[in-house]
Amino acid sequence: MAKRAPMDLVASYRRPDMSFSLDTPSAQTLKSEAKDLREERAKSGQPITHGAALEEIARSHGFRDWNTARAALPDRVVAPFQVGMRVKGFYLEQPFRGLLIGLQVLGSMQHYTVTIQFDEPVNVTPTFMFAAHRQRVTATVDIHGFSPALRGNGQPQMHLMRA
Repeated sequence: MAKRAPMDLVASYRRPDMSFSLDTPSAQTLKSEAKDLREERAKSGQPITHGAALEEIARSHGFRDWNTARAALPDRVVAPFQVGMRVKGFYLEQPFRGLLIGLQVLGSMQHYTVTIQFDEPVNVTPTFMFAAHRQRVTATVDIHGFSPALRGNGQPQMHLMRA
């Protein structure tokens, strides 16, 4: 197996088909990305320490090192959800886990449009006579993670939580 350069692995981790928000990241967001990078590396048989993952993620965001990033970034952004955050919940009453890859604050400042990349495709049909799987969805949620849009049975279309 050919050995890949460290930045190649970071580049492969941050998939080019993902659309990321231009909002200021937080230290917590970078820590979540470092955790995901460590998991990816472990799966590929190239484990790294948490400190090394933090350094690589900081550099991928344009910082010299983790200490520089940590000094420049806020602990958390005020929004209850952040790009890069691992999330779980229910979409059309089907459980999911995934990565929050887009976030937009709406005019009310009480609702957010979120885009989630599911870890595993979710079947969004109410019956199993046929399947309609979704890997990425965009929905509106309030500050508590509940979609104001309801299904016919009164359940929210999405319930989003931190993983």
